[in-house]
Amino acid sequence: MGSPITFSGFNKIDFGMILDAVMEQEQAPLRTLQAQQKELESRASTFRTLAAKLSAFETTLSSLSGQNSLSGRKATNTDSTLVDVSPSDSAAAGIYDVVVQELARAQVTAATSFPPDADQTIVATSGTIVIGGVQVNIDAPLTLQGLADRINGTADIPVTATVVRAAANSWQLVLTGRSTGAAGAFTIVNSLAGAAPGAAITFADTDSDGVSGDTAADNAVTATDAKVLINNVAVTSSTNTVSDAILGVTLQLLKKDATKTATIAIGDDTESAKDDIKKLVTTFNDLIKFAEDQNLAASTGDGASIARDPLLRGLRGALRDRLAADYSVGGAYTSLAAVGLGFDRTGRLTFNESTFDTAVQDNRDDVVALFAGNGTDKGVFLDLKETVALYTNADGLLKTTGDRLDDQSSAISVRISDLEDRLALRRQVLQREYAAADLAMTQLNSQASALSSLGSQYSLF
Repeated sequence: MGSPITFSGFNKIDFGMILDAVMEQEQAPLRTLQAQQKELESRASTFRTLAAKLSAFETTLSSLSGQNSLSGRKATNTDSTLVDVSPSDSAAAGIYDVVVQELARAQVTAATSFPPDADQTIVATSGTIVIGGVQVNIDAPLTLQGLADRINGTADIPVTATVVRAAANSWQLVLTGRSTGAAGAFTIVNSLAGAAPGAAITFADTDSDGVSGDTAADNAVTATDAKVLINNVAVTSSTNTVSDAILGVTLQLLKKDATKTATIAIGDDTESAKDDIKKLVTTFNDLIKFAEDQNLAASTGDGASIARDPLLRGLRGALRDRLAADYSVGGAYTSLAAVGLGFDRTGRLTFNESTFDTAVQDNRDDVVALFAGNGTDKGVFLDLKETVALYTNADGLLKTTGDRLDDQSSAISVRISDLEDRLALRRQVLQREYAAADLAMTQLNSQASALSSLGSQYSLF
């Protein structure tokens, strides 16, 4: 409001300070609303953290609650330079001796002519070239690269044409079959014409029958099927990927060597299941740690804590009850503790791998039933998965709680906005009132000065 106002020489009044003090007091309800909104937003953030942790736990349940949770297979291979092995869950267990006698190859046929360049000399102006029964028509002058492009652009052509530099000023057309195996072999009937001198395209025709590629001597590489002995049984394949020789196993043939044998053993694989169980233990214990942290925060008065929310208490109890419960569906194993999953004194989940391995070895089917059920009754993890879904579904308890907090925060935002408008108006009113008071005091002060001056004049008499 400007400089302090002096009244009768005794009081200095700063109306700006008075206005700020009054508004500070009247903003108390606003600060209360803002604090409430901040607390709601903090609790909503805490629930989102809980949702993320519970989602991680739910993911591990998905892999353990299915009937295939322990049906994995693993493969050992004595020579991975010869063959690579990929077993599926349905792979037939056993030992297989594999000898790679031949690899599947695509035919490669190279021209026997060598034009001096790839993109200047004309190698054909007319005629046709029939490759694998598909005719390529030439109706305009083409260079070597132009001819390769015309071949590659022909529909259903069974080859890929490339131009390679054989030597200085020496270029060559190479045709490669698009598919491996004997069925991918192709022949060439060359009737191209109109080439520049010394640039005509030619191919080997060893048997002089007017057809190239029909004898091994015509080709750089002859199209062959893969040939492999599996436990002394001959298997052929048009590709080097063999997936129909051993049930549920894919073999990738890598190197031909009829003198070597790769021995492949297909057996049970519980490692992936144990990895999933370890993840389950980690994610569950993370949830327990989260709940404990919430209790600690609540004890310090942290408004963001959800320790006292019935949702968190109910979730923690439900998870523990189901993990510790007895299930008759598991046959010889009625609880997770019997297969190595139990609780320590702090309420953390623990995993004894040795106990688990023994249980799987003794009765794999009962362990699977304990985990996933038998098709009629639910197992532990299937039951637990359905319980968690009540919280994590799109219309689950976590979503409902989050929506409720968001709605409350939004409602407070409206109240805050209204109150801020009213406070702004209140400030304007007070500013006008204090301005008027300031003016009145200034006028009184001026009048007092005039009277004082007049009094001084009378004192001369």
